[in-house]
Amino acid sequence: MSPLSAHALVCRRGARTVLEAVDIAFAAGAVTAIVGPNGSGKTTLLRHLAGLDTAQAGKVELDGKPIAGFGVAERARRIAYLPQGASAYWPLLGRDLVALGRLPHGIDLSRPFAPEDADAIGRALARVDGAPLADRPIDTLSQGERARLMLARALATEAAIVLADEPVASLDPAYALDAMAILRAEGARGACVVVSLHDLGLAARFADRVIVLAGGRVASDGPAAVALQPAVIDAAYGVGFRTVTIDGVVQPVAWSRQP
Repeated sequence: MSPLSAHALVCRRGARTVLEAVDIAFAAGAVTAIVGPNGSGKTTLLRHLAGLDTAQAGKVELDGKPIAGFGVAERARRIAYLPQGASAYWPLLGRDLVALGRLPHGIDLSRPFAPEDADAIGRALARVDGAPLADRPIDTLSQGERARLMLARALATEAAIVLADEPVASLDPAYALDAMAILRAEGARGACVVVSLHDLGLAARFADRVIVLAGGRVASDGPAAVALQPAVIDAAYGVGFRTVTIDGVVQPVAWSRQP
């Protein structure tokens, strides 16, 4: 059974259809990248998968049951959701920001952390190379440093499902590679990882499966070499792509704007 799935999902914003009859089942132990142009429905799909939005038709299932039937706390323990551009601007210490990921497990931020919470927070900080940031107020950090702590906050939940919406958007290339390697490791430990990306090269390199959204529909779904064929992504993005192969991985490169 798929731990997370969408069935005939339809979402409308006024007169605009954002998602139209989307059927996708996600696997545990794998990284699925959702790609597509701006406005194609990537963020909307992730919000529905997280149980944050209600569809006009269709349903999302968590472990084979409608996600609407799960309480907020239980859903938050099962699904770690990292929204696009997630940040915080009040002067929490980095460690306390990461500790917010333990709220679904009942952590009391006003008391010394229980050993299991402290261990989870420490592991999450270590995975994003965040130990040097742990005792710094987050309003003194760069946007990229905050983004690393936000990823650590999601990891601290230690959920079976990780949904990350554009988690590398504010990171420099080195940390973008690190973040994708971390998400890849989450898949390797058995988590169901779904990540939206604009960088098709990162999707091709790190994802087991790539889903291309275009016009609110699934335009392509499969391994990167299949899903990211030029004919598909040319049509989806309105761009002429060329490909290069690096270490056996085919990398799409946006080359020319279509008229």
